Amino acid sequence: MVRKLRRLAGRARALGPLTIGAVVITSLLVAAVTVAAVYDAARIAVCLLALLLAVAVAGVLRVNLRLAGMRADRREIRDLRVVLDQTQRRVVSAVERQRLNTEDRHRELFDAVARVQRIADRGVRDLRFAVPREVEATVQLFQGLTPRAPMPSSGDFALNPTDLLELLFLVRTRRPRLVLELGSGTSTVWLAYVLEQVGGRLISLDHDPDYAARTRAALRAHGLTGVAEVRDAPLTPVELGERSFPWYDPAALDDLTGVDLLLVDGPPAAVGPDSRYPALPVLEPRLADRATIVFDDANRSDEQAAIENWLAAVDGLAREGELLGRHAVLSYDRSTRLTTATATAPR
Repeated sequence: MVRKLRRLAGRARALGPLTIGAVVITSLLVAAVTVAAVYDAARIAVCLLALLLAVAVAGVLRVNLRLAGMRADRREIRDLRVVLDQTQRRVVSAVERQRLNTEDRHRELFDAVARVQRIADRGVRDLRFAVPREVEATVQLFQGLTPRAPMPSSGDFALNPTDLLELLFLVRTRRPRLVLELGSGTSTVWLAYVLEQVGGRLISLDHDPDYAARTRAALRAHGLTGVAEVRDAPLTPVELGERSFPWYDPAALDDLTGVDLLLVDGPPAAVGPDSRYPALPVLEPRLADRATIVFDDANRSDEQAAIENWLAAVDGLAREGELLGRHAVLSYDRSTRLTTATATAPR
């Protein structure tokens, strides 16, 4: 008996307070209707029956509401499952993309490290060969002359010792009377010393007033102002064919003729593309009948293109041997008819 009562109590708790209340009220109404019927209280019985019917209708409505709520819950659960499935797919897809991206980044990083390693190895290898070469060239430079003051440093934008040594060798062997240098600096002092020995003269153009002033100061310190002159030549537009180039002001060249050796070491590449191309088209009338052209930084693409355009346009121009260091040496002979007038500037 006790067990049955406990089971009933458990079931009652499972029904909930509203359901229990409805059952109790319904039971009371049924009992009241029964009592009213027994005592011939028809009106009371009818009222109680109506009330019982209302309670029954309310119960039916509540059941319908519960069923509707359950159906809504099922729809929400179904929608939630769909959302969860979609979210799971997105998460899996994102994780897969991230994995692939990580692999790609890892591969790119590995390739970049490998490239840097190759460049570093090549740089170390080049440096291992370059340092002894530059040291040997520096020793030979100072064996050829005795400076009267500390020499300006080479490297960076200046000619390196190897190129300087080859340039001075050309000056000593060809003994030019007039050398024109485009871009002043360390090479100006070295050239002035050698020209002092062979009896030549140097004119150097520079578009940077501060740099030109420093070169003049170096020439004064070495007592070379009687051999070399640095002229200010600001960059101005020079029209060649269909293009305009920023180049040295031609007014700085008005009194120059018979240039035996032309050193093209400016304007700097930062001025713009093909910045050194105008040198020969502008200066060809001022060259001697036979002249030497030394083109610095000829290992760069713009300079190589300028040389090729010159060679194609001027019949009297020829390349001398292989590239020496960073510069190329060209020979010019006016006896061969020039076609410079019909040359086209690089586009």
